[in-house]
Amino acid sequence: MAKQGKTVLFFLALIIMIMFSLTAEAAVKKYEFDVQVKNISRLCHAKPIVTVNGMFPGPTIYAREGDTVLINVTNHAQYNMSIHWHGLKQFRNGWADGPAYITQCPIQTGNSYTYAFNVTGQRGTLWWHAHILWLRATVYGAIVLMPKQGTPFPFPQPSQEVNLVLGEWWNTDVEELVNQGNKLGLPPNMSDAHTINGKPGPLFPCSEKHTFVTEVEQGKSYLLRIVNAALNDELFFALAGHNFTVVEIDAVYVKPFTTQAILIAPGQTTNVLVQADRVPGRYFMAARPFQDVPIPVDNKTATAIFQYKGIPNTVLPTMPQLPASNDSSFALSYNAKLKSLNSPQFPANVPLNVDRHLFYTIGLGINPCPTCLNGTRLTASLNNITFVMPKIGLLQAHYFNTKGVFKTDFPDRPATPFNYTGAPLTANLRTSLTPIPRLSKIAYNSTVELVLQDTNLLSVESHPFHLHGYNFFVVGTGVGNFDPAKDPAKYNLVDPPERNTVGVPTGGWTAIRFRADNPGVWFMHCHLELHTGWGLKVAFVVEDGKGPNESVLPPPKDLPPC
Repeated sequence: MAKQGKTVLFFLALIIMIMFSLTAEAAVKKYEFDVQVKNISRLCHAKPIVTVNGMFPGPTIYAREGDTVLINVTNHAQYNMSIHWHGLKQFRNGWADGPAYITQCPIQTGNSYTYAFNVTGQRGTLWWHAHILWLRATVYGAIVLMPKQGTPFPFPQPSQEVNLVLGEWWNTDVEELVNQGNKLGLPPNMSDAHTINGKPGPLFPCSEKHTFVTEVEQGKSYLLRIVNAALNDELFFALAGHNFTVVEIDAVYVKPFTTQAILIAPGQTTNVLVQADRVPGRYFMAARPFQDVPIPVDNKTATAIFQYKGIPNTVLPTMPQLPASNDSSFALSYNAKLKSLNSPQFPANVPLNVDRHLFYTIGLGINPCPTCLNGTRLTASLNNITFVMPKIGLLQAHYFNTKGVFKTDFPDRPATPFNYTGAPLTANLRTSLTPIPRLSKIAYNSTVELVLQDTNLLSVESHPFHLHGYNFFVVGTGVGNFDPAKDPAKYNLVDPPERNTVGVPTGGWTAIRFRADNPGVWFMHCHLELHTGWGLKVAFVVEDGKGPNESVLPPPKDLPPC
């Protein structure tokens, strides 16, 4: 009997362990996001800003691969609100993606909406931000996705992790500035400072107390999870006296490499390992823009402090050597070092055959505007088409087959080829505006290659492009005009970087590939807020497949009304 009892106890213990491991594998993480206005002071200026839970930046979302995440957003601010979970694939579940008027109508003042999604096959650093107007200037935060329980990182386990979210600060009301700029047909004023975790650092006035400090111990290693939440600036980031080992970009592991500085575009994330192995002291971490064309930019340096334990605050920190602000050779060589890990556990499943070839030109333009300052307004386009925002959510219109909301005739290539990156083009800069948005329809599970080509319409410029609902492989990039006869032979189809946001180089091109296995309506846009507002965006309608798990899920009952 005793033996039977022991057997029963053993099986009971085994069942409990299995149940525990199952619950540990897939938990439900719940968050309450109260969107509220709070007075914040920076650079000797106080102003009311829109926040989540009164925090600037907002709270970090922590989850594990396999978890279900429920985030109830209640809007107490005077603006309509929607929040995007940047880089989460939202499989069949565009309703939780967040861009206003693309996958949902915004949450109106006094109302709530619960974003419900699963973290499937993703682990690493992502982020969340408002996806309406320019509200992401203050409404943003990090997302940290841990690997499944018992799954180690494919690099040495760090002693500690530190989140570093890079942003921008304006002394005046950002929405007012943008509205003024739109009335004049001109860009709004550039930001007054860059920030690290909402703080500009001691190089700015009244900012000694607004400096982020992380304390470290000699001999330990640290994983820095870096997010570029700036609105309009690609940033160099470095730590005085220490090298970085880059291990992950956009929540995808890469082949580790060592560098003195990183380049990170708006929308991108980068994880680096740092060894605290230098003479104990105080060392500045610093962020400053990369801009390789003569376009005005907030070129001031934000700093935070990497402080060894036991070192007094009276010790002056050392400043890192950042690349020159126009160092395009560093930018190109840094990006060329990024390669997917492509291990058996984390393969790079690059599409080798392409069903659909797309070629999109990126252009700035000038359209007539009788009420604007010069009778014109600055604009932006893909294939000379300036995207017009709809009045209701495109995903709803697609799901319910509502007529007259959008067309699916966005061209696969520009109507008129030209010398895209030759001498600056300053004549015939009008772009095409249609009363309803033009989208591109993609067959389910087809493989897509998209070449994004910068142009010298008004000026060449670097553009970070973000695709919602997908990661993609950056198979090729180059300076000048893309050559379809020669350039594909140089593609990396073995271990290209896999990302959700990619920088198209100034006066150059980038080729990306992805498999369209996520049905729905998915936004693709320049992640420079200025250009997005000017119309540098499009959306893909990925059709349903034939199987039961190949169609868009039904909308949730609390989806905000239009």
